[in-house]
Amino acid sequence: MTLLWIAIAVLLLPALWLLVAPLRNARRLHDQQHAFETNDTSAEQNVAIFKRRLTSLEAARERGDIDAERFEEDRLELERSLLEDTAVRARRPLKPAGAGRLVVPVVMVAVVVVSVLWYQQKGAEGDLVLLAVQQEVQNDPEGSLSMYIERMEEQAERQPDNPNVWSALFPVYRETGQMPQAVDALERLMEIEGRIPPLLAQLAQIRFFMAERELTDEVQALVDETLEQDPRQPTVLGMLGIHAFDNGDYEQAIDRWRRAVANIEDPNTAASLRDGIRVAQERMGVAPEEAAVEAAQSSGVRVSVSLDEELADRVDGDDTVFITARDVEGELPPLAVVQAQVSELPMTVVLDNSVAMSPQAQISQVREARLVVRVSPSGQAMPQPGDLFGDLESVSVGSISDDEAAEVVINRVFE
Repeated sequence: MTLLWIAIAVLLLPALWLLVAPLRNARRLHDQQHAFETNDTSAEQNVAIFKRRLTSLEAARERGDIDAERFEEDRLELERSLLEDTAVRARRPLKPAGAGRLVVPVVMVAVVVVSVLWYQQKGAEGDLVLLAVQQEVQNDPEGSLSMYIERMEEQAERQPDNPNVWSALFPVYRETGQMPQAVDALERLMEIEGRIPPLLAQLAQIRFFMAERELTDEVQALVDETLEQDPRQPTVLGMLGIHAFDNGDYEQAIDRWRRAVANIEDPNTAASLRDGIRVAQERMGVAPEEAAVEAAQSSGVRVSVSLDEELADRVDGDDTVFITARDVEGELPPLAVVQAQVSELPMTVVLDNSVAMSPQAQISQVREARLVVRVSPSGQAMPQPGDLFGDLESVSVGSISDDEAAEVVINRVFE
């Protein structure tokens, strides 16, 4: 913190110098202004100009260029102009060169005070204090988790509106088994950050375990609120998988955990969920390899593809057709891809895990998919202007039926 305040002081020095600098030139400016006012001859110059113009006006009257009435009008105008130019304006006496010097220190103090107060309100002083607390506990030979919690609780009282305080306290409370305190910290964090899906999911998970892994009305309400905002929230999906597993619904548990793995970033958590999937498969009496094959065969979408007759003359029989399933949000790589030719249309294909592009993005991990069918004369995977395409925004992913198929018609041109 000492270095921080030194840095702030260094930044304030130029501003304070700008306030002090004018005082150094005050005496010279005062003398220049006094000399200017003393030697001001503008009034005499204006009188001389008036006399010259009046002489010219009289000469024009004598020559007969203007009559007496016009002469009087012009003379009155000249006199009025002279009065305006030579009117005696009472000048305020010059103040001493040192006048106002006391104001500068006051302004300097005000600049410093306002800067410090602004930084305390808008700056990151509180976060730097939190960092200092963490370093202090880590460097203390007798530092412990309880000491860290005590210091952070002190900071929570000093800066209750700092979300980083509660973000630090919440996981520590949870890891030490202080669930009521964890709930309080999380709810306080939600008051500051808002009821966003990650926080709602954490609160639902804590209350789920506090209720001995039961979906109480309170937990279910939090789950519904979370999934309404983010249907792919991995923490909630993982929790729902645990609940399904506890109730013997291993198939649903596998489905929940697979969807969670597809959206989770922590590799350790993803590995734990995959272990849970293997255990659930064993409880079902299915070997992991067999389960993967079964999932690939039973979970997917049957698609019927056809070409609009009005566009038939724009393609050749050997043009490439890409039949793709994507997640509705468009955040994952393609979940399944089948490649064919225009000459094979109309055709029906199955998009399942067997035609996935990556093990990390499979169609069995989502409930709904967006189907996109594109005809590419160039054969390139990336869309090109002039390609033909058709799509369906939302198709349910589930058991593949021989009778039901999602129909996609290629009826548009990509521009």
